[in-house]
Amino acid sequence: MLKTLKGGIQACVQDLGRSGYRHLGVSQAGVLDPLAMQYANTLLHNPEYTSVIEITVGLCQFEFLLDTNFSITGADLGAKLNGQNLDSNWRYAVKAGDILSFSSSKDGLRAYLAVQGGFQLDAVLNSYSTDLQAGFGGLAGHQLKDGDVLSYESFPPLSKVGAALPKYNNRIRVLEGPHCELIGSSKLQTFIAQQWQVLPQSNRMGVRLEGEQDLSHTQSIPSQAVMPGIIQLPPNGKPIILGNDCQTTGGYPIIAQVIEADLRHLSQLVAGQSCTFELVTREEAKQATELQAKHLAQLKIAINNNDKNTK
Repeated sequence: MLKTLKGGIQACVQDLGRSGYRHLGVSQAGVLDPLAMQYANTLLHNPEYTSVIEITVGLCQFEFLLDTNFSITGADLGAKLNGQNLDSNWRYAVKAGDILSFSSSKDGLRAYLAVQGGFQLDAVLNSYSTDLQAGFGGLAGHQLKDGDVLSYESFPPLSKVGAALPKYNNRIRVLEGPHCELIGSSKLQTFIAQQWQVLPQSNRMGVRLEGEQDLSHTQSIPSQAVMPGIIQLPPNGKPIILGNDCQTTGGYPIIAQVIEADLRHLSQLVAGQSCTFELVTREEAKQATELQAKHLAQLKIAINNNDKNTK
């Protein structure tokens, strides 16, 4: 079992999220950085979709109550095991009573903690993800609090091994949105040409941006289905990039859509940090997704070979 000693800013159980329920008004939830989660699970020979703990900002602490192996991926939030520094994107063996703690970072926002075999939880609508807005899934539908305990199986120690997770960057690739002509064709060029700053009001529901050039408008659209990665443009001209906990419908014009492969970069944008956008084609978006899948497949082969050779 894993006991939460300090819940921190926001640590919660997530997996790849809920699919097939948006028509019922159920948000996707799930990890904001799927690749980091898949790397964490691959290091431990878990299925890619196995639930993990998504740690936002850090400042949390856990105690392992059973021997096992764990991995940490994503941003380097200053993880320490019994006071000793740990490298991100590695797996480690741990004994009962060991203490894992996280500080924080100015360069990244979220880290992912996985244990071998995964956490033992009840699925809700075919997912273990915590829907923080609706209050279900994960551990009783809430972020981890001091004293919360997650169950897991005990495993013998594995050798220490790491993975080169593709680097994060603040240049994010997007596809053109369906309402650019409605709000004025020049709005998209202005959006792409300038630098944007992440606002403190950003969270799992969406990343709010502010720029120097005016993108305000007076257009509206009938409410329509929306999804994570869509970039809405409210009348005030300050874009909102929808996150995994976003609503299922919206009435703001859509100026662009973040490509699937670059959603992970959004997960690490800290308030006050700057980002820019690059317009790409659907074919380029497809190639980016395929490249990530190739990296993951190569990691699986490397981990399997490593562990066979160390037995």
